[in-house]
Amino acid sequence: MVKFSKELEAQLIPEWKEAFVNYWQLKKQIKRIKLSKLPKQSHHHLKPDFGLSIFDSFHFFAAHYLSASHHHDHNIIQVRKKSTKGGEEEIYETELAQLFSEEDEVRVFFMRLDEELNKVNQFYRSKESEFLERGETLNKQLQILLDLKQIISDRRRRNSPAKPYSTGTTPQYSPARNSNYSENIGDSDETNSEISQTEEVMTRLEKNGVSFVNSATRTKTKKGKPKVAMRIDVPATNPTRAITAITSMLWEDLVNNPTGDFVHKRKIQCAEKMIRSAFVELYRGLGLLKTYSSLNMVAFTKILKKFDKVSCQKASANYLKEVKRSHFVSSDKVVRLMDEVESIFTKHFANNDRKKAMKFLRPQQHKDSHMVTFLVGLSTGCFVSLFSVYAILAHLCGIFSPTNEQVYMETVYPVFSVFALLSLHMFMYGCNLFMWKSTRINYNFIFEFSPSTALKHRDAFLMSTTLMTTVIGAMVIHLLLRAANFSPTEIDAIPGILLLVFIVLLICPFDIFYRPTRYCFIRVIRNIVCSPFYKVLLVDFFMADQLTSQIPLLRHLETAGCHIYARAFKTHHPDSCHSGRLYMEITYIISFLPYYWRALQCVRRWFDDGDVNHLANMGKYVSAMVAAGARVTYSRQHDHIWFAIVLITSVVATMYQLYWDFIKDWGFLNPNSINPWLRDDLILKNKSIYYMSIVLNVVLRVTWVETIMHFKVGQVQSRLLEFLLAALEVIRRGHWNFYRLENEHLNNVGHYRAVKTVPLPFRETDSD
Repeated sequence: MVKFSKELEAQLIPEWKEAFVNYWQLKKQIKRIKLSKLPKQSHHHLKPDFGLSIFDSFHFFAAHYLSASHHHDHNIIQVRKKSTKGGEEEIYETELAQLFSEEDEVRVFFMRLDEELNKVNQFYRSKESEFLERGETLNKQLQILLDLKQIISDRRRRNSPAKPYSTGTTPQYSPARNSNYSENIGDSDETNSEISQTEEVMTRLEKNGVSFVNSATRTKTKKGKPKVAMRIDVPATNPTRAITAITSMLWEDLVNNPTGDFVHKRKIQCAEKMIRSAFVELYRGLGLLKTYSSLNMVAFTKILKKFDKVSCQKASANYLKEVKRSHFVSSDKVVRLMDEVESIFTKHFANNDRKKAMKFLRPQQHKDSHMVTFLVGLSTGCFVSLFSVYAILAHLCGIFSPTNEQVYMETVYPVFSVFALLSLHMFMYGCNLFMWKSTRINYNFIFEFSPSTALKHRDAFLMSTTLMTTVIGAMVIHLLLRAANFSPTEIDAIPGILLLVFIVLLICPFDIFYRPTRYCFIRVIRNIVCSPFYKVLLVDFFMADQLTSQIPLLRHLETAGCHIYARAFKTHHPDSCHSGRLYMEITYIISFLPYYWRALQCVRRWFDDGDVNHLANMGKYVSAMVAAGARVTYSRQHDHIWFAIVLITSVVATMYQLYWDFIKDWGFLNPNSINPWLRDDLILKNKSIYYMSIVLNVVLRVTWVETIMHFKVGQVQSRLLEFLLAALEVIRRGHWNFYRLENEHLNNVGHYRAVKTVPLPFRETDSD
């Protein structure tokens, strides 16, 4: 049977952990009560047997009777409830109506129990009011959306008699109006109809509690159309707040376009999707709050039963009555709001299909399949076997001999190293997912992934091992065909074919091989490439940071593409892929691009948030760009001046990066922390792991030293050393990922963020 403490730890909401009952601290206090009784019991057993009186038997029966009566007395404590802040909050205080033999420890226990009860009540009340306010806002947003849709449908129905002209049929009019209907149409009538239609829109919205700013002083444009302020007040919320339409284009379409589909369908669909997502998040938050209430109720019940057992008193019944009367248990507002959300969602977003609505509101998470685990093991075994076969064949074919190594390294090595680095990065990401899950870091919430389609660690391992097995298999086939004296031009196309297959698989529209993950990856890459034009989310700059560690992969990809293009289309000689002005320019661009994208993201975040720290973060990537450019130049010009430039720029960039890693990204090096030079809150219990991680990050940050040392080794050894350094950078990035997300998770915990705040289409802004 699982202990409740472990069950509570497994089920509690990580972001709200500090707001839960501190069950473990209360258990420690009960142990103190138990230990305080032991000396008295031992003293009682050591009491000598002589000196007994004839009245001792009467004393024994009297004491036994009194203890039995006390055992059944439930009123040994009195729980008083006090109201504060005008009766909005309640504070519980417990007084001991009966003296205990361990009075001090018992008083401390109930004092802490009162603190926990007050804490739970206050947190529940604050979250409840927050969700209720959110529900009211969503109802108003939905009502405005329904009004707009109703007006659109009315307008289309009114214009529908004009459409039969295009289909060859004659419109039907009443005899009284048919004779002179067309004669009364003129410019003034068009203007009046536009005004009446605009007035109709405003009247319809005003009936639902929406009033327009400066509605009494409307002006007209040159064409006679009304000019209306786009801001609209909602008196029910706050007189200093206002609601703004989805976009200015939507409102202009709404009031200025008198004919046809005057509101773009996609804008209404976008607004509907946003409101639907907001209702889903609200329902999820209400479910979490309901779980919070039930878990805390069980925790109070369990801890009071433990107290009764240790103190040999029945104090739980009296205290539990007050717990059940407290707000977090007795309030039914959350349950009623959940029922209301279910009915609203079923009616407006699921066509009255409750089963369909529940799929949105309560998505079922896919259980881990044993088949995935089996395939991971199978792919790993195949990879090890094929790699052994490849090593033997490479030795027998003499592929790394001085006569063959140059051609092989130029054509085959770049493509296969791309897949190897990509597979290693996927493996590290799988390790990250496993560690985040083990430590209960809510990475799906942080990245805003859907729990039903998010990648799990076994899936990441399967993708990694399958990729490497396929690549090693292609390398073995390449060697076998080479040994069979096939044309080098034909067999050297195998790496290009493999690269093309994986690109096709990445963009494949069919629902195979993790399509949601593939499309999410493509969408994030698009956001990174177009950084200034998209709002930067955490997953965007997190992925951009991954790209800064994959610059060698991008350079190998450029080399492989150049060779494949040269051999396939004969546009240039393959030797130009390693020398020449164009090669140097592309090398500079590739070395700059990831840092450039990341710097643009910092600028965009500063523009959106106004936080100067984003500009300081941009400086880190600018310094990395300068250092990368200096190292590329030094690789072509070996002189003392460039050596000094590379050394200075690289040291400055490394110090900048280490500072940002430890202080900003990981939250370490806090001299006032309770954990020396770390931070106050740590997820891993072993502090030495954090210190070793700091040292490891420093060591892996200075691997660039090898690039300026120029060790005299052969071409194969040089390529392998280059691949090793690139792999170490990928490992460092995977190691960095865990602590970066740990720090982000702890920030969410500090602000009790467990539910995503979906932006609403009719946004609230301060009125002038």
